[in-house]
Amino acid sequence: MRRILLLLVSLLGMLQYQLWLGVNSLPESFQLREQISLQEASNAKLIARNQVLREEIIDLRSGTEALEERARNELGMVKKGETFFRVVGDKRTSQLSNH
Repeated sequence: MRRILLLLVSLLGMLQYQLWLGVNSLPESFQLREQISLQEASNAKLIARNQVLREEIIDLRSGTEALEERARNELGMVKKGETFFRVVGDKRTSQLSNH
């Protein structure tokens, strides 16, 4: 009877060791779940970004309005016959708006 009890206690000790300190232990499992959660959040952001880029590609391929807007905003281009005005505020106005 004593041998069986000793065997059961040692078996319980080995199982507890595997559970808390061994390969694929509980702490490691919790850490992996956290990493999965962070990766899923990152993937969701990238999926949203890709969708915006897909829509922009479709818009650029479908018409000239998007191309003109991009040329104006990013390259500072203007059409023939247009006049470009840049409005620059004076120092006092910009300082007041910062406060």
